[in-house]
Amino acid sequence: MAGKLYLVATPIGNLEDITYRAVRVLREADLIACEDTRQTRKLLDRYEISKATVSYHEHNEAERAVELASRMAAGATVALVSDAGMPLVSDPGYRLVRAAIELGVPVEPVPGASAALAALAASGLPTDSFYFGGFLPSKPGQRAKALEARAEEQATLIFYEAPHRILEALEAVERTLGPRPVVVARELTKIHEEFLRGTAEEVRAQLAARDSVKGEITLLIGRAVGPAPDDTPVEEAVAVLVQAGTARMDAIKQVARKRGLSKREVYDRLLREE
Repeated sequence: MAGKLYLVATPIGNLEDITYRAVRVLREADLIACEDTRQTRKLLDRYEISKATVSYHEHNEAERAVELASRMAAGATVALVSDAGMPLVSDPGYRLVRAAIELGVPVEPVPGASAALAALAASGLPTDSFYFGGFLPSKPGQRAKALEARAEEQATLIFYEAPHRILEALEAVERTLGPRPVVVARELTKIHEEFLRGTAEEVRAQLAARDSVKGEITLLIGRAVGPAPDDTPVEEAVAVLVQAGTARMDAIKQVARKRGLSKREVYDRLLREE
């Protein structure tokens, strides 16, 4: 009988940010595959988990994935963890998941902390739609292209960034995307957690004034500015579409979509205006 692969989310800073289920799975697994065994050992010691570990990182992922998949196919239960957060999110693991699936090994996520989602929730930027792009490219030209590709995205943009590149990244945001609202979330859930808000230029100035910038950083960028709001009365907007040959219900749908309303809200307004 095949074993199982668990994808276990670990804390992104504060070691208390782990679920009861995650602790149980780590205790029950036959083997824990870690991005860095030394880093994971700190967590295991905190919860008194004595379990065999094996390294699984970007430099040995190809061969280690085959090895672990074979063990699971033979009945072993493996828990995959990254140094922090959810495995596979800007971390190794894809090859192992694919290998497990191909061998018929069940794959179960054990969700938990995520720097991207934690930063988004507390950013003050819109959360209804967002784009996560992992780490921005380190080279200036590639970084600019990555930002330009999302210039018209009607969503909050989320990237991870290294502390020694954050000033360059913010400069690129200002140059490429203009004065949009920006949030730099640093050291989430840790003692020195902070959120810096403003335009890219303003946040960059705050960081540039420091002797150095340290810690894990999540960069969030406000969505592209959409067209000016349509002040035309709903009844008139629908009538114009109907006169142009659009079916009334389709006209209601179009007006609702353009104004961010539900069809029911538009229909109710029409009833009030009749």
